[in-house]
Formats: sequence, structure tokens, C-alpha cells
Amino acid sequence: MNKKIFLGIFFSLFTFLLNAQEPGTLQGKVLSGSSEPLANVEVRLLNTSFQTRTGVDGNFSLPEVPYGSYVMSIRKSGFSETIRNVTVDSAINKLEVILGSEGERLREVVVTAQKREEVIQEIPLSITSLSAENIEQSQIQNVNDLTAIAPNLYASDPGDRRTVTSIRGIVTTSYDPAIATYIDGVNQYNLDTYITQLFDIERIEVLRGPQGTLYGRNAMGGVINIITREPQNETTIFGEASLGNYNQQRYMAGIRTPLGEKLFFGAAGLYEEREGFYSNEFTGSSYDDQKNFSGNYYLKYLFSPTWNATLNLKHFTAENDGAFPLNMGVEAAFENPYTLNQNQLSTMKDNTFNTSLVIDHKGKNFNFSSQTAYQQNYRYYENPVDGDFSPLDAISIINDYGNDWNTVKVATQEFKFSSVSGPGRDLEWTAGTYLFYQESPVKQATHFGEDAALVGSEEINYSLINTTESTGKGIAFFGQLNYQLTDKIGVIAGLRYDHEYKKQSVLGEYQLDSDTKPLFEYQPDSTATASFNAFSPKVGLTYDLSEENLVFLTYSRGFRAGGLTPLSTDPTQPPLYEYKPEFSNNYEIGTKNSFLENKLLVNATVFYTEVTDVQVPTLVLPDGVIVTRNTGKLTSKGLEVELKALLATGLELSYDFGLTDAGYESLLIAQDGGEINFEDNKQIYTPEITSMLALQYKSSLGLNEKWEFAARAEWKYLGEQYFDLANNLRQEPYSLYNGNIGVSYRDIKLMLWSRNIFDKEYISYGYNFGAVHLGNPATYGVTLSFKI
Repeated sequence: MNKKIFLGIFFSLFTFLLNAQEPGTLQGKVLSGSSEPLANVEVRLLNTSFQTRTGVDGNFSLPEVPYGSYVMSIRKSGFSETIRNVTVDSAINKLEVILGSEGERLREVVVTAQKREEVIQEIPLSITSLSAENIEQSQIQNVNDLTAIAPNLYASDPGDRRTVTSIRGIVTTSYDPAIATYIDGVNQYNLDTYITQLFDIERIEVLRGPQGTLYGRNAMGGVINIITREPQNETTIFGEASLGNYNQQRYMAGIRTPLGEKLFFGAAGLYEEREGFYSNEFTGSSYDDQKNFSGNYYLKYLFSPTWNATLNLKHFTAENDGAFPLNMGVEAAFENPYTLNQNQLSTMKDNTFNTSLVIDHKGKNFNFSSQTAYQQNYRYYENPVDGDFSPLDAISIINDYGNDWNTVKVATQEFKFSSVSGPGRDLEWTAGTYLFYQESPVKQATHFGEDAALVGSEEINYSLINTTESTGKGIAFFGQLNYQLTDKIGVIAGLRYDHEYKKQSVLGEYQLDSDTKPLFEYQPDSTATASFNAFSPKVGLTYDLSEENLVFLTYSRGFRAGGLTPLSTDPTQPPLYEYKPEFSNNYEIGTKNSFLENKLLVNATVFYTEVTDVQVPTLVLPDGVIVTRNTGKLTSKGLEVELKALLATGLELSYDFGLTDAGYESLLIAQDGGEINFEDNKQIYTPEITSMLALQYKSSLGLNEKWEFAARAEWKYLGEQYFDLANNLRQEPYSLYNGNIGVSYRDIKLMLWSRNIFDKEYISYGYNFGAVHLGNPATYGVTLSFKI
């Protein structure tokens, strides 16, 4: 048979099987509590492509909906979102929906934590979800602002815009994260390739505990799932302008619009700049001045009611005049805060580009999606970085060797199949495969200048040039099912298999400043390879005490990939040393509860985690290379509580509390020619307590319902924490206070805001060699935003 004819028959049969289903029409009307029709209400069937908006008469219609049971989301700004179970079982299906006013009950939150849309209170997971309004009211502008927003979550910037994250004592301490970050479903492969700036966000989900079954590599501590807003079947133009102290400026603008009946476009751009929080005594000017530009672009096409494709492009370009604003030691940082004295005036250039293509099918029998993604980051220092953190011309770091070097490239592909979700379905399942390929060519020189003898160098005016070329590739297969055994008892079972291969080549060269070429090789060109395999199972039980009360018990295994050590100038740290994957066993029992007709939510979790073959990083100076070894065993146990309450109409209280006791049962560290066991030491970047209390109030001003007043006050408390494995760099407990107040007329809002109101000085990041970075001082400003 002719190949073209065969392929045509196969494709036609495949399409017929996917779409051979009897359709009906779902019609309805949305009314307010006073029985007035509501226009422009979003009506959506979860886990399908069916969505629309009501007309001026409040009516909506969803044609060609396959017969079956669905979960419907109905929402409109100023009203409480409603989740309803609906059934399509005839040619015409009609219903009536009444939306209560916002502020009369807590919102029902829909998330995609298990890679399908579900109501958050019905998911047996420890998860926190932040809506677009939460993000705006809390002034969350980058990932570092998420600290304590969820229990036992800590995020910090070490001084170069990368984000180091800790959840439940599981910490990202190397370029392979322990907390996976996903942006619009794309795994941000490592610390270099993901964009930390947040704008035009639909919601943020924080999943606590290992998520390896569905999310894969490096989700051992949890997942931060960031979802931006997709274009819809209506034109929306929006913008924002913020001004603040330290010459803070933030401008954002965008548009979402249909380009026809089936094609939709969305674009948003963000520009930010500010003066540095630090002063450099060497120059008498500010240090760490920053400016950046980000873009997010969507193009979505509907092939049919069940098939669609979405192309997404993201980019981030940043300049930082004075990366790594550090003080040597805790005392120096607090004696003369936000002041340093460095002669090297480097400018860090950061260029990131991410793109993805998603082809999605939502059918009657099963759902299918294909996601193809590419990420690239080129980060370099236009001038050398001060490696001795002083006015001396002693040590500096150079990495500006052109864009063939220090450019990370990652390609990923995921195919996913899942069951159709809906009421009355006892079995829900998800399965798929994930592939990746990564390249990372790194070239960096440690330069010893005129004053190098003062820091122990026997020679001056020379460079040690390290070249490391790494490639990695891998494949994973995953599956998870949730099965309802009885009306009250359900089971969870999942398994993922990962296989990874890594190859790395290193070369070390010695070059005098007076020469144009290296004089000799102190490390010959060498290559090594390594392979890793891992199984990540998950099992659990759920028990529904009632429709509003859930108890769950789960076991899950976490996995962080192994690797090969890079080349450094320290001869005691040989390159190409293979370190093994890191594994964890996590046990947790939790409960989710809704009371008083959804005016009070109380969720709580108790967890215990044991980590073996802990990957312990050592920062090798002066070249700033991280060398990783498996040399520890860690246990982490604790408690998490989340509470939300509607105290009165428009007045909402939220409280998050996290307690983590994370310490090493064994921790062997090389020191002074021998080894020291830091057993019983506490885990780094892990506050003993995270706590956030927030009060938020919203009400019409009485002039008319178009005017609205809003205010929010936050109190964050973080317990004792350490920043080095020896537990010498300690930050005692401290509190931070944030707040804002604003008015709005329709969709035009004016807000006055402040973060760290009382200008608390605290350490947010520290290095094993003693350098520390202070958290941001008091900032305040005004924001004007609009949407039309």
C-alpha cells in the first residue's frame, strides 16, 4: 500500500477514535444575588477546551460538548468563584447559576498540582496557591519574595539574581536544584536558565514534599509552579507603573486579544531598574545598581473544540553594576550595613530565552499533550568580579570569552496522557515520558594581580584558566493513579523511572598577563562520563470524613541527580569526580478542612524526611567553583498549618505556620588536612520557624460600587537559621512587616506600599567562607495600574 495512503488512513482512524462521541449543548444563565443578569462572566469546564463568557443578558452557551460529567468553574471579578458539577446527557442542557458577592465567602481555588485542574481542598497534597490578587496585594515581584508565603519555604538571592530555595529543610545548594521550578509547565532546568521576575501571573502553586513521580528530577523538596495568563476570547489591555525609593522604577504593559475565531494572541513586557542598596567606599557611589527587561508572548490556535496548540516565548535581559554585594563576616555586615569596599567594578550581563510549544487534546476518553521546550542562558561579567572583596588588586574572576562560552542550552520534550476528570469517576490516571538534552560550556579565569602576594600567592600578574564542557541527556517514564475504593476511601499509587547520562571535559591553563597565549597546561584535557538511574515511587491513602473534610497519608521518594565535579584551582579538589544521586524518603499525614460554609479553612500536615547520600557543596576559592561530594545523612521533621478565615464581609485573615527541625546525623567535611564530622549540626538556609499573619480588607467606598478601598498588613516571623555547615554564620529570629493601602475606580487602581517597614537588618544569604549578604532594607513606593 502507498505510504501516503496508509498514513492518511491511520491519521483518520486515530482522529475518529479520539473524537467519535455524541455531543450536546450546555446552556445557562448567570445571575447576581439580587437576580440581575451578569455579563462577561468566565464559564469554563475544567480539564477541557470548553470555555466562554456570558453576554449582556447573562446567558452563555457551550456547543458540541461530549456527553458526560464535568466540573464547571464560574467566576467574575467582584464575585465569589463558584465550582459546580454538571452533566451533559441530552441535546440541550440548561442550568442557572447565582454568584454571591466577593467577600461573603472564601474563594474556591483551582490548581494544576497533579497536572490536571482540581479544587485545591480536594487534593491530598500539601500545597499553597497564590492568586493574581494575592500576588498583587503582597507585592510579590520575584521568586525571592515567596519566603514564608507558604509554610517552611525560604528563598534568597546570593547576590547575582539566582534564587536559592529551601522547603522543609531540603535546599538548593548547587546548580542542580532540589526544588523544581516550573513556568507554564516547563521545567526550569537549573539555576541559570529560569526567569525569577514575576509579572502578568495567573497563580503560583507551592507543592511541599517530594514530587518526583509527576515532576521528575530535582523535585525532591517540592515544586514551585508558576502559571502566567493565557490570551482569551476578548481584548484586554493592561498596564502598571511603580515608583519608589532607591529610584525604583517598574513599568509593565500588555495585551490579550483574539485574532479571529480560532487564533488568540497575548503579550506582556516588564522593565525594572533601581539604585543599589549598597554603597562602595572605594568609588563613593552606589553598588549593585540593577535594570532588567522581560517579555512574555503567547500565540494560541484552536484546531477544534478538543485540539489546540500554544506557542510561548519568554526572554529576560538584565544588567547588574556590582554583583555579589558581600561583607566578610556577620559582625562586619551589621557594624557598617550596606557598605563595602571593592576595587573591581564589574557589570553582570544576563540574557535568558525560553520557548515552548504545547499541543493539547481534551477528549471524552482521555487527554493528551505534547510539550516541546528550549531554554538558553548567556551570563557573563563585562568587567572582572572582585574575588578578594577588598580594594586590593589581588584576585578577580574573568569569564567574558564570547557567547560560545558560558551559554547554557537545554531542550526538553514531554508526552503526557491522562484520564478525563469529572464527578462520578472512580479512577483518574496520568502517564507519560520526559526527555532532555543539555549543553554547558564554561570558561573562566582566576586572575592574580599586583597585590596577589598579600593573599598568599607566590606569583603575580597571571591567570589560571579553567575550561569545563558538560553535556547531559536523559529520559524518564512516569505514571500515577488515584482510585476511589469506596465513597470515603481512596488510594494513590505512582512510579517514575529516570535514566541520565553525563559527559564532562576539563582543561586547566596557566597564562601570564604579558603573554597572548597560555604558557602551559596545569590540568591536561581530560574527559569522564557517568550514568544514573532512579525509581521514584509514591503511595498513599485518603479518607473523606465528609465533603468538606479530608485526611491523607502518603509516602514518596525524592531524587536529585548526580554529576561530575568541575575543575578548580585547588589541587586538593580533583575534577571529574563522580558524585551519586541524592535520595529521600518522605512520610506525611495531613488533613484539609472547610467549615462554616467555606468561611473557614484549616489545613495541617506533619512530615518526616530522611535523606541519604546528601550532596554537600564546597565553594572553592578564589575561583568560586562549587565542588559537590556525597558525605552526609539528613533528617527533617516538622509541622505545617494553614488557616484562612472570613472574619466579616470583605475582611479576610490568613495565617501560615511552619516548624522544621532539620539536622545532620552525619556530615564529614574536609578541613585542615583531615575530616570533621559536623553531626547534629543544623541544615543551612532553613529557618526553624516560618510564620506569616496577614489581614486583608476590601470594601466599596459608599460613593458608589465602582469605587473600592483595599488594605493589607503582613507580619512575617522567621526563626533561627544558619548559613554554613559548621553553623558559625547564624541569624537569630527576626520579624518583617509589610503593608499597602489603595483605592480603585473600576479597573484603575492606586496603591501605596512598603516592605520591611521598620528597616530590619538581617542576613538573607551566607557562604561557607564567611561572606554574607543582607536582606533588602525598607522599601516603599506607589503603584498605578489599569485594565481595559
